[in-house]
Formats: sequence, structure tokens, C-alpha cells
Amino acid sequence: MWNEHELSKMIDRDIPFLMGSDQDGSVGRKYGIYDEDSGVETRGRFIIDPDGIVQGFEVLTPPVGRNINETIRQIKAFQLVRETKGAQVTPAGWKPGKKTLKPGPELVGKVWKEWSVDQVDD
Repeated sequence: MWNEHELSKMIDRDIPFLMGSDQDGSVGRKYGIYDEDSGVETRGRFIIDPDGIVQGFEVLTPPVGRNINETIRQIKAFQLVRETKGAQVTPAGWKPGKKTLKPGPELVGKVWKEWSVDQVDD
């Protein structure tokens, strides 16, 4: 298992959140991602806010890895939404510094009028 320091070296930057390993599978069992037959967990990522609420999760089968850049992007998006108390929301592919949206009934079904995929930098 790796930790923040090892992962930071692998991607050549600091990791802005805590990471851990689940050597006995107890956390995986709690979140429903532990495979009893094989004795391993599927690849799970859970973003949990300071209030202990799961804001996002992704579960993949073992052969496919997760995208650490997407995880960091999502954490930053959740942080922005939390900081603005929901007054700003982030469209798909949003990155820090890019346009946010103001939520409301008038936005439902009309996000495309306010934001387009060409606003995403790769």
C-alpha cells in the first residue's frame, strides 16, 4: 500500500488531502467494495466532506485505475461549492478559475446556454 508521501513522489506534487490504506478490508466492507471471494477490494474512491458526508464516490474493478487529476479536480469543486454555500456550482469538466454557474430553477435543462464543453482545458 502507498501513502501520501509515496504518491506525491509518483505524481511530482503535494497531495492536498489525506489518503490511507485498508489492509484488513474493514473499511471496504463498510462501504460495500470488499470482494469476499477474492479477498480484495475493488478500486474505490470516496470524497467525504468535513461533516462526514460522502459527496462523491467512484468504484472500479481492479484492472482499471483511477484518475488522480480528476479526483483533485472534484475535491476542488466540492470545496468551492462548500465555500460559497451552494451559491456557485461547477459544470462537468470545471477547473479552478473557470466559469461557475448559479444554481436555480431557471438553469434546469438549460446549462448548455450558460456553459459549453469548449470552456474545458485539457
